[in-house]
Amino acid sequence: MIKILLIEDNQDVRENTADILELEGYEVASAENGKVGIEHAKQLMPDVIVCDIMMPELDGYDVLEELNKNAQTSSIPFIFLTAKTEKIDMRKGMNLGADDYLTKPFTEKELLEAIQSRLKRHDFLKRKFSRSIAGVSQFIEAASTYLDLEHLSKDYKPITYTNKDLIFMEGDSANTLYFVESGVVKTFKTTEKGKEFVTGLCGPGHFVGQLSLLSDHGTYIESAAVLEDAVLFEIPKLDFTSLIKENTVVANKFMSLLSNNLVDVQELMVNVAYATVRQRTAKALLDIHEQRILINNDVEGISIAREDFAGLIGTATETAIRMLTQFSEEGLIRFGVRREIIIEDKKTLEHIVMFG
Repeated sequence: MIKILLIEDNQDVRENTADILELEGYEVASAENGKVGIEHAKQLMPDVIVCDIMMPELDGYDVLEELNKNAQTSSIPFIFLTAKTEKIDMRKGMNLGADDYLTKPFTEKELLEAIQSRLKRHDFLKRKFSRSIAGVSQFIEAASTYLDLEHLSKDYKPITYTNKDLIFMEGDSANTLYFVESGVVKTFKTTEKGKEFVTGLCGPGHFVGQLSLLSDHGTYIESAAVLEDAVLFEIPKLDFTSLIKENTVVANKFMSLLSNNLVDVQELMVNVAYATVRQRTAKALLDIHEQRILINNDVEGISIAREDFAGLIGTATETAIRMLTQFSEEGLIRFGVRREIIIEDKKTLEHIVMFG
């Protein structure tokens, strides 16, 4: 049974509110002041706390601040009851982390709807979703239920791509978000002289195209092509935008799933702008190895075309080959029979990244 803690110093309001909640099937614990309320919250770990603001000993703000200090109680949905309607008081409560406000006198419907809304939100936030197409489908299904969006797709069909297949070109209409189930996809921009600059390598569990769908251009801001035979799932733009724009709670949850290269791209741009070619080469090798993409498991080597590697570190192919050869001569890497790049001295590569 769902437990609700009601903290209210007015006995009539406390008893009437408790009666409403109990008739609705909730288990209710009551506290007559903030001090007792905090003790009950830590002991009972309720599913929702409904708390008055103006109370003796500790007011509602103090109660919320105290509960926020405790890792176990800080995530409990918190609803304020108040006779105050001034915006400054409401803002203070929200800044402290309150989830909702009910202004006295409130109706039975308003009370129950506020609690149901907070429970629904809390349940959604607690759920964990894996970075697999099953996890993505589960997230979208949960989000569509949470938002009452019937148009969201629940099932997505796999599409198989082979090495060097082009998924989309920079400037194409951005209508689809792609999820990588297997294989490797590179994203890249092309300079006026036709040179490729690789902006990302996306392996299983990664999304491709989210930066373009988040922009206002309406077109893909980079190109995407397959580096290793891949299976992708297409997520329609309408599903993506609904999840991002309808509700901040859903948006934040979805963005945590999408975050595989939102930060990586910015880091890559800074790396190319300020690091030496030697540093960029070392970092690219370590990053690819750490992400376990483009790895030949037989020899633990990195299988990547030299022109793609050059695009990744933002230099000419000849320069990339020369730097890899230099690393080989220094004993930092060696080449396999199929020209895989096998890391031999990880610590020295890490030192090069840091100090050049």
